[in-house]
Amino acid sequence: MTDQASPLDVLVPTFRRPAALAATLAALAAQSLRTFRVIVSDQTDDGPPAIDAPEVRSVVGVLELTGRDVELHRHLPRRGMAEHRDFLLSRVRAPYALFLDDDVVCEGDLLVRLLDAIRAAGCGFVGAGLIGPSFADDRRPHEQPFEPWPGGRVTPETVEPGSPAWDRYRLHNAANLHHLRERLEAETGERPRDTLYKVAWVGGCVLYDVAKLRETGGFSFWQALPERHAGEDVLAQLRLMRRHGGAALFPSGAYHLELPTTIPDREVDAPRFLAAELRGS
Repeated sequence: MTDQASPLDVLVPTFRRPAALAATLAALAAQSLRTFRVIVSDQTDDGPPAIDAPEVRSVVGVLELTGRDVELHRHLPRRGMAEHRDFLLSRVRAPYALFLDDDVVCEGDLLVRLLDAIRAAGCGFVGAGLIGPSFADDRRPHEQPFEPWPGGRVTPETVEPGSPAWDRYRLHNAANLHHLRERLEAETGERPRDTLYKVAWVGGCVLYDVAKLRETGGFSFWQALPERHAGEDVLAQLRLMRRHGGAALFPSGAYHLELPTTIPDREVDAPRFLAAELRGS
């Protein structure tokens, strides 16, 4: 058990992915940030729980031996990702919470960098766009709309589906962030300085200011959604951006394991389904 208060809680929702979950947790064990808490919520409902897999339990032991508290939960029945995130948020005690998908591997200094960035900016969230390693040779310069926040000052803004700002999502496709970093390193001869930039939303690895997220309702809108939905994290971020602003951190340092999605039914998109609720936020 850690003796000092954790600056952040890492929240990992998982479903049928014990091997990927173990890889995600192993990357957390290698973080340079020494004090944080990990909360894993498992919704595997048709076989052995992912959190009981030997590889997962082994890495949990490493986390605990290196001073990181770990909570493991089985959260059933499944009522959709918004409800799952709402449950995880209810467990948070720290001032900041990182929602981390169970198929994401983080570079060893990413938690420190995200924490430093959100403290400096004072905004609602700072994310790390995911890089797909299999796209290393797929260069898309036309999909790199990089818009830094001037002076790192993140301000509230309204972003809606279909608006010009919505196209910012293209930067997070494939390995665009990796290629942008490569290009800037080639031009300057050094690693790019940490920069906050404008986003439409960020998926998979997002650090939230917990008080601000709760102030804007968190994921309490889950009851207004059908069980099968997607985009719940997008909706929460759009509401946060309206009041407190949001950003992503470049260079990224978050990598997607590119496994098949566990949410194949995406017919109900939360921001569009609850468009009136978003406008009233």
